[in-house]
Amino acid sequence: MNFTNLLKIALRAIGNNKLRSFLTMLGIIIGVGSVIAMLAIGQGSKQSIQAQISEMGSNMIMINPGNRDKAGGGVRMNRTDMQTLKNEDFEAIQSKCTRYVSYLSPIVSGSGQFINGNNNYPSSMTGVSQDYLEIRKLTISEGDLFTDQDIKSSAKVCVIGKTIVDNLFPDQENPIGKTIRFNKIPFTVIGVLTPKGYNSMGQDQDDVVLAPYTTVQKRVSAITYLNGIYASAKSEALTNKAVEEITEVLRTSHKLKEFDDDDFSVRSQEELSSMMTSTSDMMTKLLACIAGISLIVGGIGIMNIMYVSVTERTREIGLRMSVGARGIDILSQFLIEAILISVTGGIIGIFLGVGASYILKFFLNWPIYIQGYSVVLSFLVCTMTGVLFGWYPAKRASELDPIEAIRYE
Repeated sequence: MNFTNLLKIALRAIGNNKLRSFLTMLGIIIGVGSVIAMLAIGQGSKQSIQAQISEMGSNMIMINPGNRDKAGGGVRMNRTDMQTLKNEDFEAIQSKCTRYVSYLSPIVSGSGQFINGNNNYPSSMTGVSQDYLEIRKLTISEGDLFTDQDIKSSAKVCVIGKTIVDNLFPDQENPIGKTIRFNKIPFTVIGVLTPKGYNSMGQDQDDVVLAPYTTVQKRVSAITYLNGIYASAKSEALTNKAVEEITEVLRTSHKLKEFDDDDFSVRSQEELSSMMTSTSDMMTKLLACIAGISLIVGGIGIMNIMYVSVTERTREIGLRMSVGARGIDILSQFLIEAILISVTGGIIGIFLGVGASYILKFFLNWPIYIQGYSVVLSFLVCTMTGVLFGWYPAKRASELDPIEAIRYE
């Protein structure tokens, strides 16, 4: 019996039991759709995280006081309270780390209430140098940035983000040149940052106020140390070498001996990106595995229905074998039925998975990225499911004794 006839018989058998065939396909449809949608969500999240880190500066390096990796017993202090980074450390890095480091900025922060007339907003002020904007990929949309002279004189000037503008100047008044108060200290607004919106972790990137670090250090926080230092390597490829260079300079500056632990920590965006990507990949695999269970359930459904089909058509099988049908013909007939069910379910599942992904993106604003391999892989898996789970019932049908099959009631 040729393949065309076997295909026609299989299609007729499926057509005679449309509802049962559809219910059998349902497990495959849900399985394939779930795998595609879950992988799309996982890959979308991964790309969103990578894009967010890239926006922050893929070659950014963060230097923090203290070293929690080597912390011993006792009370652990907040990084903002640690005093192991000084202005001298910033100056040492600035003068000695010129080979791999392109931009450098101290970080000093203070929290409080911003007030403008009857409007107020709780936020924090970050003291930085001009290089901070290059490191964090920030730009000025209106006005200007503070100057070297402002830093030297600890001038009470600031640059604010859109969120601050919206809350302190709700009447769309131009904030440039206006005076706002931060913890009773007056600051003149000299610039507004270009809006960046929320990042993938839900953080408002426009809720920011930047001022000369000397101003925040002396007039706001009244401290002599730095809360941190941000740097930028000359290229992403040189990030690790820049980290090593900074570490060596700081150990020398802090007079640490060979076997002493660092009293600071140096972290790069590359390290953060690797960690976040690893976590995202693990979650994607977990989601895919959970969705893949539906494919197994669908395969078991195919096996169950094919067993029922073999039982129902035992007399038909016996009659065909008695008029010359070979075991391989019976095996092929039932195997084709199983493959048709799984392939049809897989095709519908692909449309369902792609459609569900775009629905999630449109209504829930979730980042998605549908990769070609996920569609192909899902389709191949569902086809293999049909072959594997349909083979045994088909094999059982092909081994029936014709005489016993004809007698079957």
